[in-house]
Amino acid sequence: MVARWLTNQGHDAVHAIDLNLDRAPDTAILAHAAQDGRTVVTADLDYPRLLALSQATEPSLILFRHGNWNEAEVIARLTEVIVGLTEIEITQSILVVDKDRIRRRRLPLA
Repeated sequence: MVARWLTNQGHDAVHAIDLNLDRAPDTAILAHAAQDGRTVVTADLDYPRLLALSQATEPSLILFRHGNWNEAEVIARLTEVIVGLTEIEITQSILVVDKDRIRRRRLPLA
């Protein structure tokens, strides 16, 4: 599980299941993440759409796109994100992670 790996790396990470949010609407997960100052890691395209519609500046989001990602690939790319960007660069941003590149958009989205 990616959340467990992040925790083992020293990050304060939690899976939605552990918060009893596994069946919650995406808006509830975003609200909880914003309240706790967390970053949402997902492949669900609804999350950036919801952030854009609400003009939200938080939570930050790491979105995995274009491909069927396995856990090892997600961890490898997250490692690149964590090593390559500062916490400030991740905060109030949507990071779109593809197999060959990482794009960063600041929140709120126009």
